[in-house]
Amino acid sequence: MPWIALIFRTDADHAELLSDALMEQGAISVDIHDAAADSRDEQPLFGEPGNTSEEIWQNAEISALFDGKADADIARIVGNLVQLNCLSEPVSYRVEQVEEQDWVRLTQSQFTPIQISSRMWIVPTWHTPPDPTAINLLLDPGLAFGSGSHPTTQLCLCWLEQNLKTGETLIDYGCGSGILAIGALKLGACHVTGIDIDPQAITVSHDNAIRNQCNPSQFVFSISHSSREPVDIVIANILTNPLTVLAPLLISLVKRGGNIVLSGILCEQADQVIQAYQPWFDMKLARQQEDWVLLVGRKR
Repeated sequence: MPWIALIFRTDADHAELLSDALMEQGAISVDIHDAAADSRDEQPLFGEPGNTSEEIWQNAEISALFDGKADADIARIVGNLVQLNCLSEPVSYRVEQVEEQDWVRLTQSQFTPIQISSRMWIVPTWHTPPDPTAINLLLDPGLAFGSGSHPTTQLCLCWLEQNLKTGETLIDYGCGSGILAIGALKLGACHVTGIDIDPQAITVSHDNAIRNQCNPSQFVFSISHSSREPVDIVIANILTNPLTVLAPLLISLVKRGGNIVLSGILCEQADQVIQAYQPWFDMKLARQQEDWVLLVGRKR
């Protein structure tokens, strides 16, 4: 059965009101997202440290899904929204047809094996490894960030593959799916700690580590860092703002002579992050992929 998506652009002041009204008008589901997602104007939200932005994107897009039979009622629905003061005239919206699909298969089709190097692959769990002899990171992202497709994840894995020494310890701060922590274990780390504020990420990371046959005695995933013992490597693939705010904490987690590895940083943001860490580390821009950079520093 086909569906209809009724899509509006609005601001933070009207987004929730419009969302609730669309549900009252018979929408099966309503999605609010950043209208500038995946662009330079993307607005980070969701309680990132130091973030002072609103809880709803200032430039929001709302997509309401209706039964295909509602096609003839779109004008009436929009008129009702105007009367409820959810929209101001003139009203701008668009309608898209959404065909019935196998959404699980469609989602899985977006993730294929990714070659990181000649000896490392990221392989979604529903695929067969292209090279069984390689270091294969078997991954099911679940509801956590970290499918391996983003340049920042690939930058981090490439650095780990070329620089991590057997027997080193590592903290993956903002571990998401656990991909970097698991990669470090497979590359010879003796112990890794994955930290994330999202409990779902902790569950996903643990499951992925077991799926990759990692030794349970060599990893811990937690929403907080309880050990005060500094490690050889702290790696954090998050965003510029939290990296800057978290600098005192991340600095304290690295032993003298150890490395800090930071990503989730756009090229034009590199200087801001370098300045936050430079007093304690000899920072440098180690790699760049597309508009993203990887910064690395050795603690003095």
